[in-house]
Amino acid sequence: MDARALKEGIVSGRLDTDALSAGFADLHAPLTDHEALVAADRCYFCHDAPCITACPTDIDIPLFIRQIATSTPEAAAKTILAQNIMGGMCARVCPTETLCEEVCVREAAEGEPVQIGRLQRYATDTLMAQGVHPFSRAASTGKRIAIVGAGPAGLACAHRLAMHGHDVVVFDARSKAGGLNEYGIAAYKSTEDFAAREVDWLLQIGGIELRNNMSLGRDVTLSALQDEYDAVFLGMGLGGVNALTAPGADKEGVLDAVGFIADLRQATDLSSLPVGRDVVVIGGGMTAVDAAVQSKLLGALNVTIVYRRGRDRMNASVWEQDLAAAKGVRIITNAAPVAVHGNGSVREIEFEFTDNDLTPTGQTFRLAADQVFKAIGQTLTGVGLPDLDGRKIAVTGPGRTSVKGVWAGGDCAAGGEDLTVTAVAEGRDAAEDIHAALMRA
Repeated sequence: MDARALKEGIVSGRLDTDALSAGFADLHAPLTDHEALVAADRCYFCHDAPCITACPTDIDIPLFIRQIATSTPEAAAKTILAQNIMGGMCARVCPTETLCEEVCVREAAEGEPVQIGRLQRYATDTLMAQGVHPFSRAASTGKRIAIVGAGPAGLACAHRLAMHGHDVVVFDARSKAGGLNEYGIAAYKSTEDFAAREVDWLLQIGGIELRNNMSLGRDVTLSALQDEYDAVFLGMGLGGVNALTAPGADKEGVLDAVGFIADLRQATDLSSLPVGRDVVVIGGGMTAVDAAVQSKLLGALNVTIVYRRGRDRMNASVWEQDLAAAKGVRIITNAAPVAVHGNGSVREIEFEFTDNDLTPTGQTFRLAADQVFKAIGQTLTGVGLPDLDGRKIAVTGPGRTSVKGVWAGGDCAAGGEDLTVTAVAEGRDAAEDIHAALMRA
């Protein structure tokens, strides 16, 4: 640890440029050609492959690995992208350890699965590096579809609709497209501006117009979109952040983890980002782990994740939990925040231990903290939306909402897991349903 990391308070420049570059380097180095062939050779090419069933986008995994094994990675990429147009990003951020690789026959037999995620990245990176887009548009249908949200669900929906010959306009509240991939993924999982490059590559299909800085409710309404377009797809994600209700939560230094990660992803100079000496992250999901690990990589001395339930209930996978621990992050479970202490700025945060059913035990403890990140979930924002199921848009089938001609998918829709790969699948499937509906009209 650099000596500057011992400084009190929230400051920038705790680590030097070399340390920051090393910490935020690519988490998994890409496979070389030889490594890819060796990794592909471990696949049994199962006829009834459990990995396909475990993939939310139903990629034919044995086929694309066989294509890599026969030295045709471009063909492998097309197999992947035909099902998951954002296969490049999913190869980087997908929790393969709990999806396809978890059910791999090699995992069951030997405890070491085929490296499906890294092989997928090898194939898609090979094709994208050639600047080739493997799909083309069908003849124009004359139909126009509005999509709200340029995240994984919205972009996957847009691409599939464009392939079918429809014209698509994508509205997004932010200045850059990509959604979660651009703003919400840890920087060490998506290096070298890959999210933006993938969007540019996806748009090569043609027929897709992006309109940035356009927010639903502020700049455009759902009813207006219905009047102007033949169909609407809502894929705007979750724009709000759940509030921390503990007394003192409004003190300086108590921040949203989502905003911290977004700022870090958009930073051109990591040494300019301020981070505390003693950082506490409240939550148990991927956002909590990403915020905690990146705090450590920026030079925070002590970083602790505190989650109100047991470790087995954390949304972050065991692999992600182990990654956090390997980076020096401490994880405390079965503890809920009860108060934030400090004179204006946070100095300590108090927790109370809980039972497995969240019943308070009466036992409390305090952690020193000059910076606290809330990673306790996000909420749907917007007015005039279709019917909700709980706190998300209710959908049936492939994303149909309660409003005729309006579909939804991704994090803003009820039912699916909050994963990039799931959002892509929902956007793709909604696009197919929209296409079928428009062609029947």
